[in-house]
Amino acid sequence: MQAVLVLAHNNYDWVARLSKKLSAVFEVFIHFDMRLQLTPEQMEELNTGNIHCYQKIKVMWGGWTIGEATLFLMREILRNPDIGYVHVISGQDWPTIPVKEVYGFYEETDKIYMRSERARDKVKSGQNLLDWQKYYFNFDVVPRRCLFGKIYHHVIMKAQQLLHIDKLARYHLDMEIYQGANWMDIPRYALEYLIAYWDSHENVRKVFETGYCPDEFWVQTILEDSPYKDKIERNNHRYVVFEKKHGSYPAILDMGDYEQIATGDYHFMRKIVPQYSQEIVEKLERDS
Repeated sequence: MQAVLVLAHNNYDWVARLSKKLSAVFEVFIHFDMRLQLTPEQMEELNTGNIHCYQKIKVMWGGWTIGEATLFLMREILRNPDIGYVHVISGQDWPTIPVKEVYGFYEETDKIYMRSERARDKVKSGQNLLDWQKYYFNFDVVPRRCLFGKIYHHVIMKAQQLLHIDKLARYHLDMEIYQGANWMDIPRYALEYLIAYWDSHENVRKVFETGYCPDEFWVQTILEDSPYKDKIERNNHRYVVFEKKHGSYPAILDMGDYEQIATGDYHFMRKIVPQYSQEIVEKLERDS
């Protein structure tokens, strides 16, 4: 049995459509951001059969709460001993091939599929990604996506640089820090190791719970440092365009992406927003 872990923050109708499609073959576990106003009727509509819905955490972009919601669902999934593989997606995803084919692919493998690279080798927005975990941030308290938040977090990072703050040294984190997308496919043995390691290493928790976008670091770092490193395939079979389109980064997908998706090695695509993406979704459905 396989499960899909869905992190959703908007557009209930789309998440419901996605979940019902996936539930034809998968157990589906959804966490809705607490900021999304849902009625008891909406939760009841989805929370039936092999779809399991939760709304526990107010998720803030850039903070640990994204990782917290993911970890919560991972624990819920592992309560079912029959689930052997877990796929992590967002509520703005859609399968690019029939769900039975996605399921069948992972029935034939025990690999870990995730994007992963050393943070010290990567620069983004003029910053070395290692600094995102080296310094303290509190995005769950002060949102970055406003002018005050941008100024505030820029100032506190500069102040920590001047003061030579280094969380990694303070908490004796003797691990190479890795970074990658939080959309991945993980077999049960790796998920059990990941959670056991997290629970038993307070220093690891202290580093990532106070980092910047830690949801893109904690899984990669723990599993790259694990006995299962050789099981990692750095292909997560996701089609994502890292450019701005339709006012969004990553890009909101439309028919201009169809050819590359249809001919590529992808299992899911994101971002999907019905206003722009309905046509490509329907064409992929017809062609499958």
